[in-house]
Amino acid sequence: MQTIGLIGGLSWESSAVYYEGLNKGVQAQLGGLHSAKVVLVSVDLAELTDLQQQGDWDTVAQILGDAAKGAEAAGADFLLLAATTFHRVYDQIAAAVSIPVVHLADLMAERIKAAGFSTVGFMGTAFTLTDHFFAERIGSHGINVNMPDELHTDTLDSIVYDELIFRTINPSSRKRVIGIVDELTDAGAEAIVFAASELSLLVRPQDVEIPVLDVITVHVEDAVSRALA
Repeated sequence: MQTIGLIGGLSWESSAVYYEGLNKGVQAQLGGLHSAKVVLVSVDLAELTDLQQQGDWDTVAQILGDAAKGAEAAGADFLLLAATTFHRVYDQIAAAVSIPVVHLADLMAERIKAAGFSTVGFMGTAFTLTDHFFAERIGSHGINVNMPDELHTDTLDSIVYDELIFRTINPSSRKRVIGIVDELTDAGAEAIVFAASELSLLVRPQDVEIPVLDVITVHVEDAVSRALA
């Protein structure tokens, strides 16, 4: 079994879901008392968010690159960056280490195409909805990526940063997110990409009428397959 490197703390709530998913995935495959071999390097989300808001991506890249080096030094065979937003500095992180760093957008595109979808709706934080770097990388694989109405940008950002990061599950917020999913469905989306990992804590696949592809599930399932290959 290979050792999975995980850069977490982005947020720690979603990192906990990653850790649980990795261990449950390995146990489901191997049975018994088996669990995943994981090296977790956790960073301070507040520090990185402040730097992000200042536009200081060089320092963000340095911090996450150092975290990646730490995971490699501790024995990780490959690396997951447990956040969509900070894939903005993926190239710098990948250049900092000699082990593979899995790009989440490429994994998501592979999953979308394998399921036979050509058009997806995209939901995330304000940064991923306005910067477009993540959606564009998915789109580079020949997939149509539809964004929600700009009126919803602040709503989704607030739900993630003011509620879900603190594990606050608000039924009214669930209703609002489902309403946005319905709008994207009406506009032609065949599936929904939850590009903010925390959204999967709020809305479950059975809550909506079309398939939901959340980044944690896609990332974890691929990592378990890689670790056990």
